[in-house]
Amino acid sequence: MNHMAEVIYQGHLRTQACHIQSGNIIVTDAPVDNNGKGEAFSPTDLVSAALSSCMMTIMGIVAERDGIDLKGLRAEVVKIMASTPRRISEIQITFSHPQLNATEAQKQKLKNAALTCPVALSLAESVKQNISFDF
Repeated sequence: MNHMAEVIYQGHLRTQACHIQSGNIIVTDAPVDNNGKGEAFSPTDLVSAALSSCMMTIMGIVAERDGIDLKGLRAEVVKIMASTPRRISEIQITFSHPQLNATEAQKQKLKNAALTCPVALSLAESVKQNISFDF
């Protein structure tokens, strides 16, 4: 089995993850409200961003297959934390693409694809996924 990443603890609640295949680096910091500097994505921020990125990727696969130009699709992501225990309680994502040239059936297909992406299906049921589409 090949490793996909190497993560090193940098100290002061910061990590650095290296994607082995590409060499891309992601730095995380603990958020200010959890003793960190908040100078980078927190690990829970990455989970929330990963959900939107995964949804976009799966929508992109459907769009390319159906000849839809999805370039310019945007997502606004909000993460809501709960305490005791500290965890993500809700992820709110609003997708928008005002100039999307697609039929209503194609738009529904894109929405269905997003809602069944691998990250969405991997998150615990206790993490509410509040997803809306403006296209």
